[in-house]
Amino acid sequence: MFIDFKADGKTVIVIGGGSEGYRKIQNFLDSTAEITVISKEFSEKIKTIAEQGKIKLKQIQINDAKKFVAQLKPKPDLLLAVTDNSELNSQLVKEAKTVGCIVYCVTDPYLCDFIFPAVAHVGDVKIAVSTNGRSPAVAMMLRQRVEQLVTAGDLLEIELQTYLRKLLKDSTTNQQERSKLLNEILNNEDIKQALEEGNLYVAKALSLKCVQNIKRLQ
Repeated sequence: MFIDFKADGKTVIVIGGGSEGYRKIQNFLDSTAEITVISKEFSEKIKTIAEQGKIKLKQIQINDAKKFVAQLKPKPDLLLAVTDNSELNSQLVKEAKTVGCIVYCVTDPYLCDFIFPAVAHVGDVKIAVSTNGRSPAVAMMLRQRVEQLVTAGDLLEIELQTYLRKLLKDSTTNQQERSKLLNEILNNEDIKQALEEGNLYVAKALSLKCVQNIKRLQ
C-alpha cells in the first residue's frame, strides 16, 4: 500500500551527508518540512541546497546512537538513517523508534516504517513504482517507462476535470449526479478530440455548453 505522506510542517532529520542523503532530501523539498541534515561531512550538492536556505546542516560525528537521539530537541517526526555505516543506521532507527519517530533505514528495509518508491512525476500526475526495496535500479527503469505513458492530453484532462467539478458543483448538490454528469461530459467525443489536439480552451467551452444544456433540462 502506498501513502502520499504530507510532510508540510513536519520535522525531518536526515543522518548522512552523501549521495544517498541528497537523493532522500529531494522527496521533501517541495513541502514546508523543516529539514536538517546531520553528518561529519557533506557533499557539494547538499551544501548547495543549504546555501539556498532549503535545509539546515549540522556537522556532528555520531558515536553513541542512544545519546544522540536522546539529545534531539524537539524530537523529529521523521528520522532517516542514510550513512554508509549499516550498524550505526540500525542503532539510530531503533533508538528513534523508542521516542516515537517514523524511521527509514537505507541499509535495512526491515527496520523501515516506510519506503521510498520510484515516483513517476509528470505535471500533477504521480505514480509510485516499488520493488519492495529489492531492486531500486529496476524500479527506476519502470518509473521512466511510466513517465513516457502519461500524455499531454492526460494532463489537460486533469485541468478540465478541476474546471468541471466547480461548474457541476454549482449545478447540483447531489454527489452521485455530479459524478454521472462528469463522466458523460468527459466521454463526449468532441471534448475528447479537443484534448487530444491539446486545445484546453475549446474543451472548456464545449464542457460549459454541455453544463448549460443540462441546466436547461432540469
